[in-house]
Amino acid sequence: MWFYCAGGLMIAKPHHALLWILAVSMGALLVAPFLGMQSISPVAALGAGLPETLAQILYSIRIPRCLLAYLAGGALALGGLVLQALFQNLLASPFTLGVASGAAFGTALYFTLGFNFAILGVGGGSIFGIGGAVVTIVPIFLLARRRLSPTEVLLAGVVLSMFFSSLVMFIQYLSDYTGILRITRWLMGGFDVVGYQAVLGIAPFTILGALVVQSNSARLNLMALGDDLATARGVNVRRVKPLLILAVSLMIGAVVSFCGPISSVGIMAPHICRLLVGLDHRRLIVATFAGGGALVLVCDTLARTVIAPYEIPVGVITALLEGPFFLWLLYARRWARTEVLA
Repeated sequence: MWFYCAGGLMIAKPHHALLWILAVSMGALLVAPFLGMQSISPVAALGAGLPETLAQILYSIRIPRCLLAYLAGGALALGGLVLQALFQNLLASPFTLGVASGAAFGTALYFTLGFNFAILGVGGGSIFGIGGAVVTIVPIFLLARRRLSPTEVLLAGVVLSMFFSSLVMFIQYLSDYTGILRITRWLMGGFDVVGYQAVLGIAPFTILGALVVQSNSARLNLMALGDDLATARGVNVRRVKPLLILAVSLMIGAVVSFCGPISSVGIMAPHICRLLVGLDHRRLIVATFAGGGALVLVCDTLARTVIAPYEIPVGVITALLEGPFFLWLLYARRWARTEVLA
């Protein structure tokens, strides 16, 4: 029951809350493409009255961008949820455990070396990003097997995150002026895409990872309470845990390689969804993916409309939200304890 102690009180019936999350998420995905510096009428888009220029903006830029933002947000949120359950630590996320930093280093290295290749249709940037994520998460997994406390595992992840972030800075230092600007802008996160290539690039990894996680949702319920209890209840922890870690690495590596490291989503979305739908991962996985996708989609819509025609990197907006979110979470936790004591 450690999730309740950190998160406060549930505020709705789980199945009702899940339906609301799905409805809001789908509503955001349907509405967001029509919003921007130049608003587009849904009626005109469905009919034949949309000018050619606006049609190109809608179908070649906005819809791919919204789909990419939704998939990236869902993958980042789901990755955070799985890591928090596997390591029994509410502060675990692709960033605090260094997975995103490792993926960022791999992708930055790919950019700097000037490679341009694909293997079985998978771009080299994704391969390097996934490789960096795997290289980072393997030491964390090995440390967790040594019976270290969740706090010690988290500290090890922070150290690895700082190490790979330092390597990225070193790569920037060695780059020319154009390379520095490219890497700096990419590190802020964003969805500057035209066409569906990026969407098709991360969709297989995200969908495959989400299916693997959902198929192990009942096992995650037990593993969130500890490996010993899960083993006693028949879960093959030695097989399931590496599989889930690999699924998270695939999702995070692919997302970071295309969109850059977008912080905070892997912590905020799982916490919010736990308060709404409870601790059962059979519901929580779906809610977290949908909630994370909607969160990043809304942030990206704000990023391209608040100071239009200029854009704010979406990673800047999500990072700005993290501070107020944790203040609210601490207040909710204190309020929940006060209500219990009363």
